[in-house]
Amino acid sequence: MDELSDAEFREIVRRTMKTLPPEFQPYLDNVVVEVADEPDEDLLRRAGLSEEEIEDGETLLGLFDPMDIPRWDMFEDHLSTPHRLWIFRYPHIDEFPDPKQLRTEVRKTVIHELAHHFGWTDRDLERFDDNPDPFGDED
Repeated sequence: MDELSDAEFREIVRRTMKTLPPEFQPYLDNVVVEVADEPDEDLLRRAGLSEEEIEDGETLLGLFDPMDIPRWDMFEDHLSTPHRLWIFRYPHIDEFPDPKQLRTEVRKTVIHELAHHFGWTDRDLERFDDNPDPFGDED
């Protein structure tokens, strides 16, 4: 497959964010969406990967990275503090060679990581992640 350009990848992420239900928008003001080619070692460690997993080449498709706040009692609600939603281009390209599947998986990753912002766990998201077409738009 032709490699998905950075601009094309960012457009998929941007479009996914724009198509979220309007009811979500008030809760997204404190979310910064970052698109990067791949996660650095610091992000991999924060995601819980061990040194061995990092050395073996384990990576991430995305990461919800809540703002590290030393004193949570200073804030009424963690949703009022800034958080980062990371989406990584090269791991998607490497794992999903089919262009249609790649676009679906980028959208799934955005939704998956955003769900963590709303308090969902990976266990909560298993059925969504396992569905090859959770959006119902595969041909």
